[in-house]
Formats: sequence, C-alpha cells, structure tokens
Amino acid sequence: MSDYAIKIENLGKKYIIGHQRQNGYKTFRDVLVEKAKSAANLLLHPFSGVTGGPGADDYEEFWALNGVNLEIKAGERVGIIGRNGAGKSTLLKILSRITDPTSGDIWINGRVASLLEVGTGFHPELTGRENIYLNGAILGMGRVEIKRKFDEIVAFSEVEKFLDTPVKRYSSGMYVRLAFSVAAHLEPEILVVDEVLAVGDAAFQKKCLGKMEEVGKEGRTILFVSHNMAAIQNLCSRCVLLNKGVIETVGTAEKVINKYIESSSIEAKISIGDRLDRSGDGKIRFTALTLRDENNCSVNSLICGKKAVLSFSYKNNTLVALKNLNFTLGIDNLTGERITYVGSEICGSSFSELAVGVNSIDVCVEKFPFMPGRYGFTIYCSVNGVVADWIQNAGYFDVQPGDYYGTGKLPPSGQGNFIFDYCIYAG
Repeated sequence: MSDYAIKIENLGKKYIIGHQRQNGYKTFRDVLVEKAKSAANLLLHPFSGVTGGPGADDYEEFWALNGVNLEIKAGERVGIIGRNGAGKSTLLKILSRITDPTSGDIWINGRVASLLEVGTGFHPELTGRENIYLNGAILGMGRVEIKRKFDEIVAFSEVEKFLDTPVKRYSSGMYVRLAFSVAAHLEPEILVVDEVLAVGDAAFQKKCLGKMEEVGKEGRTILFVSHNMAAIQNLCSRCVLLNKGVIETVGTAEKVINKYIESSSIEAKISIGDRLDRSGDGKIRFTALTLRDENNCSVNSLICGKKAVLSFSYKNNTLVALKNLNFTLGIDNLTGERITYVGSEICGSSFSELAVGVNSIDVCVEKFPFMPGRYGFTIYCSVNGVVADWIQNAGYFDVQPGDYYGTGKLPPSGQGNFIFDYCIYAG
C-alpha cells in the first residue's frame, strides 16, 4: 500500500436530519405551552422516550457518502466533480480529519494540508504571522523549517502589510490568499483544495492554479474540487465524478468531464420551474426560459449575428410590486467556464419597482455575438438586496451558425466562444 497516498474502502457518512412539524409561525406563548406539554408527557410516560405534541421533530437518515471506494497514487493530481450536494466537500472533510466517517476505512500516507473553507485552520485572534507558524506546527513542521519558507509564503499571499494584524480583521480574499499560501508552501505530501479558491480574484485564482501545477510536478498528491471544468482539465490527470454520495465514474479528466457535461445536459432539460436545487427566499421564482428572434417569434435556438431575446418568466409570490429588483445572468461554455455575465445594475437597467402584472425579464441583444454551439446559464435575482431566486446550471440554449458579417461566409466552428465587429486594412 506504500504506492498509494490515499486508500478508501467502503466509506460512508450519515447525518440525521430533523424535520419540524409545524403550521405557520408560532408565538412565544405557543412555544411555552408546547414545552409544558412535552414536560407533562415525559412525567406521565417517563420510559416512552416520546414527548409528542405539535412541533415534535421527525428524523431521517441522510447518507452524504455511501460505499465509496477509491485509491489515489502518490503524486497524482485528482479532480473531484459533481453537482451541489454530491458529497464532494464531505469527502474532503473526512480526508482532512475535520469530520469522522460513519463507516469504512481510510489509509493516508503523508501529511495533509487542507484548504476547504475561508479561515480553515486559522485562529481569528492570532495575527497572520502567528497563524503561519501555527499551521506549520499543525502539519508537524519545526520552527526552522517554517522560517525557511516564511518569506516565500508572505510574498505569494501579498498580505505583508497586514501580517501583524489579527486575521479576524481580514477580508475573505485576504484569508484565502494567506491560507492557500501556507497550505501550498509548507510542503505537505497531500494538498486538498475545495472550491474556496473561487473567493479570490481572477488573477489570484490563476496564480493558485499555477502553484498547484508546480506542487504536482514535485511529486506531491493533489485533490482538487471545483465546478470549473477547464481548471480541472488543465490541472488534473484523473477525475472522480460523485453523484448523490456514490462514485459514478473514475477515469481520465477528459472522459469524466464529458460524462458530467452529458449528465448535466440531461438534468438541465428539467423545467426551470420544477428545479428543486435553488436558493433564495422565494419572493419570486423563475419558471421558464423562452428564446425569441428578430420577429419576436419563439424559437428553439438563436442565430449568430441575428437579434436575440432571452426571456425569463417568473412568478411573483409576494402579490405586490417588487422593489429594487436586481437580475443577473451568467453564461458558461460546455466545460463550465464562465464566459460572460449580464447584470441589470451594471448595464443601467434599473428595476426600482416592477408592477404585479409584470412576469418576465428580457435580455435583448441586437446582434448575437456567440459562436455556434451549446451554452449553459445560471440565473440569479435579488429583491431589496436579499436573494429571491438563484439556480446554478439552470439550463442551456443552442446557437446556430449565421452570416455575422453579411459576407455570405459563416464563421468556422470550434474557434472560441465569441465573434465581434472589426475591420482589417493595410497601413
């Protein structure tokens, strides 16, 4: 087993979920009455173990991981992908000894450095400098070894100015910069990184991916969870697809990513209104996407270079006018990489008040600049600064070839995502 950095056999993690039975909101008086009834029932039936009464909890078992078997060789760079709730973060937390498994066995050869959540492993009252030494000690390193890497850690993190400030005063971006720098530079045999890198800016994300690639070339093992398929494909040699707590596919990054995209496309066929994997307080709920052409007719796909309207229907559950509504649309390519972003605030479309009768938000593009292909999208909406509805990977739409330049020639496929107006001339 010395060939393996990590070996997992029949791993399972069970959580107990409570569901409270209640009708509407309860007053403080209702709570006191229920507690009194529960106490009385316990006195009358001390061995029943049932308190009963309204508001009692029902419990169910939820297996975040179930029967996971996996072997990771020393020096491998392994990506772990899957939809939200698939069990990715739970797996990393178990491997990082943050939480205990319910069943199964794990063997780990080497020191593990983890970056799972903003601030993981940091003491908020200690300064950045002190936390560097603390994290090194947790990894089993001596003061001399940490000191040797200290300047390199600080330089990479770019937080030198705030090094002697308690980290509780750091922004989330500063937290991630320092935490990743510590985890990557203190030479653990196994580096575990979750989606937390998404907190940083684009330049820092690129810097981190470069560092992880460098770490992998040094022969250390990397486990990387991300929804960015392009990053997974560039960094990882092997990939694991998790689905509802079980491993669906293991193989080369390209093979597993294609499987994930295929399954995501199938799931994206579910009507937006029927999607359960959504966030928000429900003041509005998106129900459908309708594509319309230059004649305002519904179409199945859009045409490159023609007028396009993406119309998002929604239901107003408040039954009153919506104030200060902000709508955003993120569009991804098939590898899950975000390629553009549309927001009502940044384009100056102010929705200070939308009447009850308004039930759709339209994104209009006079000359659609997308190359032919399939594109996924995420939709988000807030009302008065509070998330109302948010669906990641909400669906997809197709773009057909079109004579964008009016020259009678179609742009070649597979040459990027966008096309734009330009002229070519000789100086």
